[in-house]
Amino acid sequence: MTDEDPGPLVRLFGLTGGRARPPGETFDLVAIVTTIRLPFEPAGLNPEHQTILSVCRRPAPVADVAAQVGLPLNITRVLLGDLRSEGLVTIDPPKTTDQTIDERTYREVLHGIRRL
Repeated sequence: MTDEDPGPLVRLFGLTGGRARPPGETFDLVAIVTTIRLPFEPAGLNPEHQTILSVCRRPAPVADVAAQVGLPLNITRVLLGDLRSEGLVTIDPPKTTDQTIDERTYREVLHGIRRL
């Protein structure tokens, strides 16, 4: 690290403006993030925000977003909170198993096993 390169910690501090927590309602690392609209002025966002919007065009868990963007989870969560505050993404809890599998699905699986 040189005087010209302040290093990754200073850069990450600058990305979040020193914030350690995302604004608004808290969300889990398995919460699903989805881009719902793109900004009219993308120049107003930093490159990390733009990358997150691109990654989340397909719904993705918070932890996966952090991995794809290459940022620590806490930094990613703050940036996601910013995007949510701007109405650019939704952050929803993951669906529970009860909501994703119904009785008909169980019957079809059982029927398929019996045919074997």
